[in-house]
Amino acid sequence: MPGEIVNPLLSLVKEQGLVDDLQYEEVLAEIKRSGTPAFQILQDFGILDADSILQAMANQLGTEVVSLTNHEFRPEVINAIPGNAAKTYRCIPVDLNDGTLRVAFEDPLDQAHVDELTFVAKAEVQVVVANPAEVAAALDKYYAQESEDVSEILKQLGGDEEIAREVASAGDTDDEAIMAGLANEAPIIRFVNLVLFQAVQDRASDIHFEPFEEEFRIRYRVDGALYEMSPPPKHLALPVVSRIKVMANLNISERRLPQDGRINYSLGKRSIDLRVSTLPTQFGESVVLRVLDRASVDLELETLGFPKYVHDYVTEAIQRPNGIFVVTGPTGCGKTTTLYSAMRRVNSIDSKLLTAEDPVEYDIEGIMQVAINEAVGLTFGKALRSFLRQDPDIIMVGEVRDLETAQIAVQASLTGHLVLSTLHTNDAPGAVTRLVDMGTEPFLISSTLMAVLGQRLVRRICKECKTPFEPTESQLALLNLSPHDLGDKVFYYGRGCSACNDTGYRGRKGIFELLVVNDAIRMLITERAPTVVLRQKAVELGMVTLREDGLRSIFEGATTIEEVVKYT
Repeated sequence: MPGEIVNPLLSLVKEQGLVDDLQYEEVLAEIKRSGTPAFQILQDFGILDADSILQAMANQLGTEVVSLTNHEFRPEVINAIPGNAAKTYRCIPVDLNDGTLRVAFEDPLDQAHVDELTFVAKAEVQVVVANPAEVAAALDKYYAQESEDVSEILKQLGGDEEIAREVASAGDTDDEAIMAGLANEAPIIRFVNLVLFQAVQDRASDIHFEPFEEEFRIRYRVDGALYEMSPPPKHLALPVVSRIKVMANLNISERRLPQDGRINYSLGKRSIDLRVSTLPTQFGESVVLRVLDRASVDLELETLGFPKYVHDYVTEAIQRPNGIFVVTGPTGCGKTTTLYSAMRRVNSIDSKLLTAEDPVEYDIEGIMQVAINEAVGLTFGKALRSFLRQDPDIIMVGEVRDLETAQIAVQASLTGHLVLSTLHTNDAPGAVTRLVDMGTEPFLISSTLMAVLGQRLVRRICKECKTPFEPTESQLALLNLSPHDLGDKVFYYGRGCSACNDTGYRGRKGIFELLVVNDAIRMLITERAPTVVLRQKAVELGMVTLREDGLRSIFEGATTIEEVVKYT
C-alpha cells in the first residue's frame, strides 16, 4: 500500500530481539503520526537507551561506536568532504588513515548515501556509528559557513579536460558502461547534488535541464516564474543527464525515447520526491524534474487561503454523502493540493477513501491511492470501474479527461458516493460546458454536480521589500477601476531585495471563484446554456469572480495589479 513505512533501524532492533511485536507496532505508528526518527522514539518510549541502539547498529555494520563530544577534528579530515556533500548526506568525517576515510552518518543504515559519498570523497569510506545529535552538532560547527558555490564548481568542471575527453569519446555511443562511468564521476555527482540542493533551498517547483546547439541551460521555476542559473559548459549535458537517469533508475543508454522516473532525494531530515521526465530533442535529452517537497506543502484546508465563504462551503460540501465537487484551472494552479487537503479533512477511520492519480504526488496515510498507467491499460475509466467494487465512501479522480471517466463519475455519485475531481478549464462555469462537450447528458450533470471551484495562484509581494505606491490611471484601467473607486485603499509592490532574489515576490497565494449549482443554475445546465450565460446568472446570484477575488488580494496588500491581470 502507498505510504507503507519500512524503517531500517526499527526492523534491525526487532531482528536482534531488542523489541517485541507490540513495541514494534507502537513505534511504527508514532513514526507515521509524527515523523520523529525511530532513534528518538525508542528512547522517548523508554524501550531502549541511546547506547544500546548505537551498539545494535555497530554490530549490524561490523564497525564501532565513536563519541564525537571531545573528538579532535583535523582540518585535512574536514576538508576531505566538501561542505555541500556533508550537509546533503548528513555526515561528518572522523579520521583519515592510508586513504580510508572514517565517516559518521546521522543515519548509518542508509547504504545509498554511503555509496554516493565514496564517489564524492574519492576515498574508501568506512562507516562508524555515532549519536545523531553529535553528528548534527559537528556539522553545524565545522560546515556552518562552508557552501560550495555553483560558479566555483562550474569553473572546475569547465577546466576538467579528462571529463571533456570522456564525453568526446562517448559521442553517440549506447554503451551503458561508458555512460555509467561518466555519470559516476565525482565532480558530476557533486555538481548535480549542488543543483538539487540549491533548487530545494530556493523553493523551486521544477528544475529544467535544456541542451541547445551552443549551450546547456539549467533553469528553476520559483513561484511560477523561470530563473536561469549560471550555464554549465555545453559538454556537461551528457554526463549531467546520465547522472539524473542513474539516480532515477532509468535506462541510460536509451536516448531516443521519452522516459519517466522518480528520485527520492534526502536533504538532511527532509525527504524530497523528484518526478523525472526526459525528452529527446535535436541537441540531446531535455530533462525536467518536478520537486515534491512534503515539508513545504501543508495539506490543511485552513492554510490554502480560501475566503471565509469558500472555506465554509467546501468544508460542508465534502461532508455530504454523495455528489460531484470539481476543482478547475490550468496546470500548476494547486488543484491537486486543494483536493488532497479536502481528502485529509474527511480521512477518518469510518470512511473508505480511494484516489486515481496520474501520478500519485503525495502519499497520504489511510487513503488507498492508485497510480494510473495507460501503458499497461490502467486508465482512469478502468480504475474507477474497479473502485465501485471496492466499497468506497469517497472517490478522488485526478482528472476527468474523457466521456468514459465523466460517465462513471456521474454513476458513482448517483449510487451514493462523493466524487472529487479536477478539470482543465479557464473558469468555474466553463467546467459545466466542458462536461457537456465531452458527451455527458446535461440532466445527469445538473442532478449530480454540487459545485465547481475555479482557482489560480498569484505571487505574493515579498514582505521584506513591500512598498506602497500610487497606481497610474492606465494601471487602474486594466482592472476596470477609476481613481474615484479607490477611496483610501493602498496599493503595494515589491522593490526587490536579497530575500526574494530581487524579484519583489516571495511565495504564492490562491484566488478563487465558487460556482454553487442551485436550482437556477441546474435549469440552465439542463437547457445546455453556453458558458457566458451560466457566468452571467452565477454573478447575478452572487458569485465572486476570479478577478474580483484578485482585487481583494490587491487591496489586502498581498499581491500586485500585474499578477491579477496576468492570471485573470
